[in-house]
Amino acid sequence: PVEVIEQLPPELTGPDADQYDIIGTKTTYRLAQRASSYVVLKCERPVFRRKGTDQKPVTTPAPFNVLDNSLADVSLLAGLLVDKFQFHLPLYRQHQRIQQAGITLSRSTLTNLVKRAIDLLRPIVDAQTDNVLRSRVLAMDETPIKAGHQGRAGPQKGKMKTGWFWPLYGDDDEVVFTYSNSRGRLHIEQVLNDQFSGTLISDGYAAYARYAAAQKGITHAQCWVHSRRCFVEAQKDHPEKATEALQQIAKLYQIEDTIKEKELTGEKKRQYRLDHAKPVVSGFFQWCRDQLGQGGLLPSEPLTKALNYVLGRETSLTVFLEDPGVQPDTNHLERALRPIPMGKKNWMFCWTELG
Repeated sequence: PVEVIEQLPPELTGPDADQYDIIGTKTTYRLAQRASSYVVLKCERPVFRRKGTDQKPVTTPAPFNVLDNSLADVSLLAGLLVDKFQFHLPLYRQHQRIQQAGITLSRSTLTNLVKRAIDLLRPIVDAQTDNVLRSRVLAMDETPIKAGHQGRAGPQKGKMKTGWFWPLYGDDDEVVFTYSNSRGRLHIEQVLNDQFSGTLISDGYAAYARYAAAQKGITHAQCWVHSRRCFVEAQKDHPEKATEALQQIAKLYQIEDTIKEKELTGEKKRQYRLDHAKPVVSGFFQWCRDQLGQGGLLPSEPLTKALNYVLGRETSLTVFLEDPGVQPDTNHLERALRPIPMGKKNWMFCWTELG
């Protein structure tokens, strides 16, 4: 919003103002801030009855509110949720702000309002999940979060147990976060639930590969960035060979940058990858086999593990070459995970999984 302030000099407001002509206007801008404010909406509803009758008085109905019998207007609910989950402002800080505005409200009231508001959003999340599962290309990942007590007695007293967020990233750039108290394959089966068919992109966690192998209509693609990390870890012990591997992988991303610059899509994108990226990928895997074939590497060495990691995933790492809709990595999903580490301070002392 823009507020216009007219700045008039003394000459144009004094007794000789009519002696001057305004021949133009110069404009300057400043960005201002208004303090966050709360407003009490006082709704006065007439109670009435027809004259000259003994009819019961009629009370004008209250205006609609999204929560029945609640002091919270929908604008307060939206503000609580956006501040807490979008901008990571914990409820205790929001409570301090409300108190400084001169409003007496308990912290537990804010907690209950957030919980009730989240229940209102469940149909939206369900609809988004259904839409994401209709994607032709789906990215999936998992990230840990401390949630809930380990127990009240024994060596684990007072410890937090680990839960897992499992985000899904679909064709329409929608991200849906699902939750499980374990990292097992069962959650993948429950979430996808035979509703998804297409290409599933993931990191190297074996549960995704096993799930995809057991399902018809699912192609499994894996992430080149996670493969790259293995060679980064091997650089300390084998700097020359690990760097050579990283340079070959970098060529793939140079090709992807060119595709973006040329704005190639569909069949043109697929053909460009086949002409330029496929020879690089083929040469890379042959180079990996040559390194293992030369001998001299112990099974426990980081370079050996990196070479075996990529060779064991050769098929899934080449899926993107034939399908222009498949990205070579899960970076788009990794970026969507940022709210989780950013929000962990908010959730540090949530002693329940629901919290």
